[in-house]
Amino acid sequence: MTASSTRRSTATHRRLAAVGAIAVAGALLLTGCGDQTKGKNNDSGGGAAASAPLASKLPQSIRDKGKVVVGSDIAYAPVEFKDSSGKAVGLDPDLAAALGKQLGVKFEFQNGTFDGLLTGLRSGRYDIAMSAMTDNKDRQEGIDPDTGKKVGEGVDFVDYLTAGVSIYTRKGDTQGITSWSDLCGKKIAVERSTVSEDLAKAEAKKCPAGKKLSIEPFDDDQQSQTRLRSGGVDAASSDFPVAAYAAKTSGGGKDFEIVGPQVSAAPYGIALSKEAGQLRDAIKAAMDAVIKNGEYQKILQKWGAQDGAVKESVINGGK
Repeated sequence: MTASSTRRSTATHRRLAAVGAIAVAGALLLTGCGDQTKGKNNDSGGGAAASAPLASKLPQSIRDKGKVVVGSDIAYAPVEFKDSSGKAVGLDPDLAAALGKQLGVKFEFQNGTFDGLLTGLRSGRYDIAMSAMTDNKDRQEGIDPDTGKKVGEGVDFVDYLTAGVSIYTRKGDTQGITSWSDLCGKKIAVERSTVSEDLAKAEAKKCPAGKKLSIEPFDDDQQSQTRLRSGGVDAASSDFPVAAYAAKTSGGGKDFEIVGPQVSAAPYGIALSKEAGQLRDAIKAAMDAVIKNGEYQKILQKWGAQDGAVKESVINGGK
């Protein structure tokens, strides 16, 4: 999720890269705020921490409790969502499980609204936020993208994928929309505090008198999809992997279609408090190990995101 030049944001953003067509079938289920999702895919320790190759890199406090608590908006398929049994599945949970094998701890996903994840991180509710979150300078520095003012302490990111933003419409009802500039005079649904919302706000400022772009923000992407499906808006926007997955799976592929090119390519990052330097470095080392051993590529291939692959993780690589 993103902003004027950022993505899935909590006051900001998300991202893209020509991510391949999403071919994974799965249920898109609406989830409530603040509940916990625990299951096989999140129980990533796989054994005693002492036997894990990178366990010694973790802070002792994390090793003692045996888990990393992950804040995530688990309603953003295929990156993270709940399957029909209520278990968190998707690209991020699978990557977290792989990281857990390297570090010898479980990654426990807790569900929340996207715009509250960084607040939960700063308050200590979560150890990390992993939710298709775009790494950008505003987030790193704690800047509100709308006002340009500092509103809190920034966060650090461990970047692990590149992704971008797309517009989609009801299938067969594109209304001539092929780019953001075609949205003037229309209505668009977006997830609140994402790059999509930021891009929509920026475009609205360019619209001529009498052709207002109406923006309807929602707590999660599935609500945006429902609004579009019902005909309440003309278009919706989300990160390309999510838009592509919706177009592939919703209504058996009959509900939506992507219009126009992806924009605002940027890195997804795992967010951590500025004070969590040791945990940040441990997660980066684990991500690099997963990339090197090939498990990373298998996970991306599984979820149709292989075109967004990176060769190594980077700390604070967002611009």
